[in-house]
Amino acid sequence: MIELHLEARSGLPPYQQIVRQVQRALRLGVLQVGDQLPTVKEVVERLAINPNTVLKAYKELEHSGLVSPRPGIGTFVTATLSDGSFASHGPLRQDLLRWLAKARRAGLDDESIEALFQDSFRASADQGVA
Repeated sequence: MIELHLEARSGLPPYQQIVRQVQRALRLGVLQVGDQLPTVKEVVERLAINPNTVLKAYKELEHSGLVSPRPGIGTFVTATLSDGSFASHGPLRQDLLRWLAKARRAGLDDESIEALFQDSFRASADQGVA
């Protein structure tokens, strides 16, 4: 089951953070069709947020066609965002893990690593790097 969390400094409303985490889990294959999301009650207890925040996130995921509620049972994944090729990207993932370890050895903290990655990602997109 997915472990949801909130980051106060993200700048995103809590419901959007939940939506993005579920989408990321779907994209990475962590969640599959048929998997159950944590119940609203579980998320509220774990994150200490308003139940309406969780309901709003789940409703947005439902409108996207990614989940479906089953009254009295829970909310279940009905579609995935994974193209099925994620597993074949193992070597790329290993390269990225090595790069992250190198960045940490160079003394970069998580926020600096993320900033460097985002800047490089945008620069590659702007330059049309393939």
